[in-house]
Amino acid sequence: MQLTEQFRQANGILEQIQSFGYEAYFVGGCVRDLLLHRNIGDIDIATSARPDVIQQIFNKVIPVGMEHGTVIVRHKHQSYEVTTFRVDDDYADQRHPDSVQFVKTIDQDLMRRDFTINALAMDKTGIIIDLFNGKEDIRKRVIRTVGDGYERFTEDPLRIMRALRFSSQLGFSLDEQTLKAIQSVISELKSIAVERILQETAKFFAGPHIEEGMNYFQMINLDRHLPVFKDNPGIMKQLPDQLKPLRSFGAVIAMFHFAAPAITIDTWTKQWKCSNKIKFEAESFIKALNDYKHDGLGPWLVYGLHITGYSDFASLVNMLFDDRLSEQTVYKMANNLPIHSKRELAINGTDIRWLFPDRQPGPWIGGALKQIEKQVVTGYLSNNKNVLKEWVKWNQHATG
Repeated sequence: MQLTEQFRQANGILEQIQSFGYEAYFVGGCVRDLLLHRNIGDIDIATSARPDVIQQIFNKVIPVGMEHGTVIVRHKHQSYEVTTFRVDDDYADQRHPDSVQFVKTIDQDLMRRDFTINALAMDKTGIIIDLFNGKEDIRKRVIRTVGDGYERFTEDPLRIMRALRFSSQLGFSLDEQTLKAIQSVISELKSIAVERILQETAKFFAGPHIEEGMNYFQMINLDRHLPVFKDNPGIMKQLPDQLKPLRSFGAVIAMFHFAAPAITIDTWTKQWKCSNKIKFEAESFIKALNDYKHDGLGPWLVYGLHITGYSDFASLVNMLFDDRLSEQTVYKMANNLPIHSKRELAINGTDIRWLFPDRQPGPWIGGALKQIEKQVVTGYLSNNKNVLKEWVKWNQHATG
């Protein structure tokens, strides 16, 4: 296999480990994505060297999971996860193995992995070790467990979500035996922390083949085992006819809330244990969707969207309103905005306060700035300090 520049750069780590007499390989998703000609994300490395040995071999090592054999090696300003060959013992918490046993060969290490398409290793020359016909499954575009599916999903039921996520990301179908194993174990998802399920669910909805993944989502009745969904069995019927990828989980919440307003954003974010950032994104998308519904696309609406939200906003509009708003249209309007944040205003709170020396500081200053901000964004005022001062003096009602 011909290596890309990313792998050639990382080869230095393999060569350094091998120079001390140990084995080292690229493993997992990075090898899969190389075969699929996809963009390579993180490059992971497996080795026969134990973590304490890796710490001696390299100068910059971050001990992130020594008990499980994992450290981060910094090499040429990049981070690489380096993990010792291992086999896992029982999973009492269905998240981490109770303990791990370090082993000598890559073969044993590959046997513990979840799916055949991830149970691949590659040496520094591009030769691939494929013990479970992962390359053939990639060619057939199939997701199949390594060994017994029931055992793999019982060890960590989150692998159910990973299987669906890979279907959505790659457009692969689920092997029939793997699908049966999922159906027999799916109730065990209740033992998995919501935060872990959220991570996989967000990646699922971001997949370019979301409709393929959603077919399996509905086939296995996954909604009966997820927060909010399980208490609102009719919500899946509210989905748009054609789904589009959504990069932000806030956008996913907005999609469902807009379709079923009775389920509040608070309900979604609390039950899914979302961050404040996700909650803010969901609220911003809902406001923007309501504004679009009433007034169409405008500068103030676009200004209120975070830069990472332009694509998702266009997708939401097209799904929910059966519209044809292009992401480029939103970006073009955003690029033409006179300012992109309040910090770019030519006037600030101190300036406003000095214009009214007899007034006590208070919320009125923020209110005035908000009015000015909107006037500038919508093009009624130029972002010039003198112009803005004059406007405030002649429009004192804007200060409250």
